[in-house]
Amino acid sequence: MRELVARCLMAGIPGTSLPPGLLDHCAGLILFTRNVASGDQVRELTSAARAARPDVLIAIDAEGGPGGHLAALGAPEGLGNRALGRADDVSLTRRAGAEIGAELAGLGINVDLAPCADLDSRADNPIIGARSFGADPALVARHVLAFVSGLESQGVAACAKHFPGHGGTSADSHLELPVAALTPEDLVPFRAAAGAGVPMMMSAHVTYPALDAAPATLSPAVLTRLLRDDVGFGGVLVTDALEMRAISDRHGFAEAAVLALAAGADLVLIAVGDADIAGVNDAVVAAVESGRLPRSRLEEAAARVSALARRYP
Repeated sequence: MRELVARCLMAGIPGTSLPPGLLDHCAGLILFTRNVASGDQVRELTSAARAARPDVLIAIDAEGGPGGHLAALGAPEGLGNRALGRADDVSLTRRAGAEIGAELAGLGINVDLAPCADLDSRADNPIIGARSFGADPALVARHVLAFVSGLESQGVAACAKHFPGHGGTSADSHLELPVAALTPEDLVPFRAAAGAGVPMMMSAHVTYPALDAAPATLSPAVLTRLLRDDVGFGGVLVTDALEMRAISDRHGFAEAAVLALAAGADLVLIAVGDADIAGVNDAVVAAVESGRLPRSRLEEAAARVSALARRYP
């Protein structure tokens, strides 16, 4: 059972090497600036992770544009999404995705938690802004597909985020729980990505009162009925990081992980480097054994994650 749960957990690490035993409790790692010192160091880290768990998923947020978690490697800055959207040249966007994918693949990273499929629909949005390709849903959709295609051409899994749309918020989910209306336009890029077979999507820590009082990450109405049944997405659904205050102000990691998996998430992301991942694994096991979390839901999630790992070795 603990191995089944491990396939549904992705964790951060504190430094530049793999903590002993971590991958006994989770099947995924996410890297940040704190984990990147040099190209050789990152390759040693990813090689050590694969030696410990050959089917490991190793992720990073590499959306393009200034800065980024690989800046310490001297990587050239690419065009950000806003600039790509304004240029509106899908071949350029595909090339930008391919360049990022090639860099990640060369470091042993097989998942890019990008691109943003959110609309830039509010000028006062503190967290999306230039990370979006634009405000027009058709434009955003075609550039999301182009960026995904570029990553895929290098053997890197793409992840459209943040479902069902973070662009209409006026609050930052890293700091508080945003509340937003959801429009049909918000869903256009996600529907396009699902139709094109994007392998992953990420949930938003945003509440949409017309759908549910709970944030999307913890909502069966959003993750199962809307995303799976209506949008038709069949890939891996990963949560945004559970330490973000939209979630952590209300739930501990273990409880949030159980709620997210029950709602329909397949891969739970806890990105801080000092989290008790073994304890989270134990709590999910206990939830299954007590009947709070159906084993069939966990088996479904683990099967999707395992299929993704086989597709992107």
